Amino acid sequence: MDPILIGEMLAALMFFGVIGFLLLGFPVAFTLAGVSLLFAAVGMGFGVFDPSNFGSLPNRYIGFMTNEVLVAVPLFIFMGVMLERSQIAEQLLLTMGKLFGNMRGGLGISVVLVGAMLAASTGVVGATVVTMGLISLPAMLRAGYDPKLATGVICASGTLGQIIPPSTVLIFMGDMLAGINSQVQMAKGNFAPSPVSVGDLFAGALLPGILLVSLYLSYVLFKAVTAPASCPATPVPAEEKGTLMRDFFVALVPPLLLILAVLGSILGGIATPTEAASVGAVGAMVLALLRWRLSFRILRETMIATATITSMVFIILLGASVFSIVFRMMGGDNLVHEFLSSLPGGPLAAVAVVMLIMFFLGFILDTFEIIFIVIPITAPVLLMLDIDPIWLGVLVGVNLQTSFLTPPFGFALFYLRGVAPEDLPTSAIYKGILPFVLLQVVAIAILFAFPEIVTWLPKVVSG
Repeated sequence: MDPILIGEMLAALMFFGVIGFLLLGFPVAFTLAGVSLLFAAVGMGFGVFDPSNFGSLPNRYIGFMTNEVLVAVPLFIFMGVMLERSQIAEQLLLTMGKLFGNMRGGLGISVVLVGAMLAASTGVVGATVVTMGLISLPAMLRAGYDPKLATGVICASGTLGQIIPPSTVLIFMGDMLAGINSQVQMAKGNFAPSPVSVGDLFAGALLPGILLVSLYLSYVLFKAVTAPASCPATPVPAEEKGTLMRDFFVALVPPLLLILAVLGSILGGIATPTEAASVGAVGAMVLALLRWRLSFRILRETMIATATITSMVFIILLGASVFSIVFRMMGGDNLVHEFLSSLPGGPLAAVAVVMLIMFFLGFILDTFEIIFIVIPITAPVLLMLDIDPIWLGVLVGVNLQTSFLTPPFGFALFYLRGVAPEDLPTSAIYKGILPFVLLQVVAIAILFAFPEIVTWLPKVVSG
């Protein structure tokens, strides 16, 4: 049998083998590396894989760890965890709830708005969902909210940190797309390509993030009009109205200043994402200090949480690197190229198929796992078909936000289940997220039909 065909068959079997072992419950990082090494041994037996290919792995992984752009990841995680410990989220939720409490759906609106603000200032999905679940969910249930609407709003709003900058997913994706785009352009004979940066991806994701927030708010308002009993008003007590505006500005100004310092410096070209992340980390400590929440214990807890989350992401990256080497060296990239480039409908059909695959992978894999596996395999083919890398990156980011919401492995569902009242059925949480998953599909369709929503702002920012 043709060795090329054998290699491609093994690459395809390896991909499905990884999915199968993950469904059995094995850890992702070790599954990626273990299955890849197993198929590498089989490939060696058939003479279609050279073990010397692993010689590039140490330098490749050290390159990831010393990459200046990726240094922003632990800094942004530190910023998010520190802000969660400083209880800024709690103050925002309580104040916004009072501000919109007099209107039907007011608590739901406040959750969406606070979720967007926390996404722009922290980007840590787990902390956001848990915080809003602890504070807003009991208040919404006491006010008579439909449990499905309450849980759906909290889960969906908590995942906005995946797409609204500064998103750690966008940092990794921006770095990966920058390298892939350079290689593709050089292969096409363009030796001076326009660079793709994390800042471009941040700028491209800003309007889609606002689009998602608008869709969530529209749904809450729709429910307030069509089913007012599902989201009743919660009038503010008269004794609290006098200090409401003061409390609002006290709660709103600190995170807004931090957002302006971090995102404004990146989009304005004043600082790189790494520099802005360091400013954000220091700013988060300053805000904690001003709230008398900065102590050695909180600093220690924040550093441990940051190290844990960062280590988890990078160990997955190591497993994905092993997978990528074996898959590509056995001809899997050629198989993907032939499949995507031969689809009827051209480049847009290829993007649609990749988006569909990623959507279904979101049912069983985490966001980082998907981008580390799928982006290195599919992005070179799609960029070779002249797909805009910024549009592709943002489209993937919005798509993968659903991986936090879709059962059985939606992490936002687990976070909320962990802090929700015991008498709240898990089925209510699963049913509650369905309308918001559909809204995200609508958002993807809008971005697919109107790419300018993504590409306009990066062009303005870059001049």
